[in-house]
Amino acid sequence: MAQLRIALAQVDPTVGDLAGNADLIVEWTRRAADAGAHLVAFPEMMLTGYPVEDLALRASFVQASQRALEDTARRLADEGLGGIAVVTGHLDRRTVGLVRSGQPAGSPLNAAAWLHGGEVVVRSAKHHLPNYGVFDEYRIFVRGDRLPVVRLHGVDVATAVCEDLWQDGGPVSVTGTAGAGLLLVLNASPYECEKDDVRLALCAERAREAGCALAYVNMVGGQDELVFDGDSLIVGPDGSVLARAPQFAEHLLVADLALPAADPATGPGRTPVDALDGTTITIDRHTLSADPVPAYAVAPQAVAEPLDDLAGVYAALVLGTRDYVRKNGFRSVILGLSGGIDSALVTTIASDAIGPENVHVVMLPSRYSSEGSVTDAEELVKRQGVASRVVPIGPMVDAFEAHLDLHGLAAENLQARVRANVWMALSNEEGHLVLTGGNKSELATGYSTLYGDSAGGFGPIKDVTKTMVWNLARWRNAQVGADLPFLHPFDREPIPEEIITKEPSAELRPGQRDSDSLPPYSVLDPLLTDYVERDRGHDALIAAGHDPALVERVIRLVDLAEYKRRQYPPGPKITPKNFGRDRRVPITNAWRE
Repeated sequence: MAQLRIALAQVDPTVGDLAGNADLIVEWTRRAADAGAHLVAFPEMMLTGYPVEDLALRASFVQASQRALEDTARRLADEGLGGIAVVTGHLDRRTVGLVRSGQPAGSPLNAAAWLHGGEVVVRSAKHHLPNYGVFDEYRIFVRGDRLPVVRLHGVDVATAVCEDLWQDGGPVSVTGTAGAGLLLVLNASPYECEKDDVRLALCAERAREAGCALAYVNMVGGQDELVFDGDSLIVGPDGSVLARAPQFAEHLLVADLALPAADPATGPGRTPVDALDGTTITIDRHTLSADPVPAYAVAPQAVAEPLDDLAGVYAALVLGTRDYVRKNGFRSVILGLSGGIDSALVTTIASDAIGPENVHVVMLPSRYSSEGSVTDAEELVKRQGVASRVVPIGPMVDAFEAHLDLHGLAAENLQARVRANVWMALSNEEGHLVLTGGNKSELATGYSTLYGDSAGGFGPIKDVTKTMVWNLARWRNAQVGADLPFLHPFDREPIPEEIITKEPSAELRPGQRDSDSLPPYSVLDPLLTDYVERDRGHDALIAAGHDPALVERVIRLVDLAEYKRRQYPPGPKITPKNFGRDRRVPITNAWRE
């Protein structure tokens, strides 16, 4: 057996910031070198950030990525880090003599590279290109057809990229044939509730299939709707966990591995092999250092415990909000605080994300606002220390109504739109990002006002059902004093109990309650989950036990509200199917279940 100390750099790049991402590679490589690592691995598309979407189709962006990769290799050597092997994701391009119809323009590659001694010594690219859910890589990339196997200190290390692990066949399926002692996988795998269990099981299965240890480095951070949770890990050939990084935090996971020594009979060269999916994968062998390192003392391995489901969801919302604010150049946020549960939770998420001193709330009482809503909102402000102001909207609504004869829903929506005008005006005047407070249940059924409560730049609870909103609020209150790095250290429960227990209401007419228009959320949310996330049709919903009359009513509400959702701001994805990149339903659509 040979020894190898590896470091998995679970870091947070920014899409398009090639210089800043290169700085991260150098900084974290230095940390890995200081820890005595022989190899440091970075996530998929680290140099460009992920996903780059149609930036991959711009020749200028691809060329910038290629230049940045070469520059980073030289810079590592210039700063005394050329002796450590660095594996990173980047955007590359295949040179083709003939552009074929249907092939992505410029033949861009979702690529991986080994950097060593000031040079880019090995290049490869993702083979399986996902074309489901939030992914449309088949549209913008061409696929790779190699499994690089690099001999480092006497150990053969194979490299694959993200989806190649999730699909049968391709490079991962020939890892055992290649005789690799370690399979290194670069990932940008977005968070979904309970995905950590699936991810670990997959890594264990692939390690057993390949007959070698497997190191899985994942990105962390928020990018528009996506949140990457890290959770990088290393498993042994038997699938047992050897090391694991914490979720939702940048982290360098360092581990000492005892790995099979490479077969000296196999040297550099290329060998085509038939993969399980019927494609031909070329095993591409390189040698950086043939001799094992002298035996050394093994450091303790760190195995972080994954968060429970509610903690994971809350951490994802905080990280997604923080990175959207930070990466888009904002320093503060503003939102309407009504005294209801949704705006209370959004305020709390924002306080945890960027600090309560950077959160501005506006209380906008109308003629229908209850006294309790105003006092509850004021109590939340005291508990959290956010900046607040009161702007009564009665005179503004009166001014509109003096010129417009509005009744019923039109009059109700007018109030919501006046409120939106206030917080949008303050946003323009003071430079805050506007946060919207709509939850997934409301978005699904159209229970929101277009250009009213739906107005804003980011929706932190867009993918959170109403029942989970309550669960998260209770969970957050229970964490006072907990040592969790993504929570602000409030000295008391940040959300008043009265807000959590009150019956929800938009307060746009006398005595209004959500239950006037919607069934109880305990009944509605499971139906919405089955229809929206599981794509069950009318008959399947009834067969699943939902009330037939309610099924027909809810389907109609969801289908008719598509035009509203299309105009809603982005928000963090935390379920298997969100309203956004995941779900693309026509607005003009005559089909009815």
